[in-house]
Amino acid sequence: MDHVEVLLIGGRAGVGKTSVGWEVSARLRAAAVSHAVIEGDFMGQVHPAPTGDPDRSGITESNLTAVWANYARRGYRRLICTNTASVLPEATGMFERAMGPGVRIVRVLLTASDATTRERLVGRELGSELEREWEGSVRKARILDERVSAQAVRVATDGRPVVDIAREVLAATGWAEPGAAHGS
Repeated sequence: MDHVEVLLIGGRAGVGKTSVGWEVSARLRAAAVSHAVIEGDFMGQVHPAPTGDPDRSGITESNLTAVWANYARRGYRRLICTNTASVLPEATGMFERAMGPGVRIVRVLLTASDATTRERLVGRELGSELEREWEGSVRKARILDERVSAQAVRVATDGRPVVDIAREVLAATGWAEPGAAHGS
């Protein structure tokens, strides 16, 4: 496999992006499919924002580019990236610049109800960030729903086991089909 591919798993806070990303990775490992995983939401976690980069998109892209370059030098050609807004059309340029022109981009938007995401956030946010995360999750759900690419695959997560969700997400890539297992 010479071409480069990225699976972007996006969605609001509490929708299950990280859990699904790790389960997709587990399924690929079981099928001996070479890949790398990046938790994209961490690529821009700096405070304060860099001068001239108030939304941290510049530092995020720089970090993504550096991390991908390390993976690519070692022969990896598939990337799983979990990131809230990665499925939005404006993210395409960042991934093309970071991973090279012609990168095949598969976008999956995970969705969940307010009740489900609130319950998940309450379970995980043990510090002082719960209300900020909840408000951001509600706002981002609306933005994602309105602006996500028409090519994005929408996958509901309410009341579903992560293994079933990951199976559906992985199906969108074609990576675990016969012949995909041994490519880098």
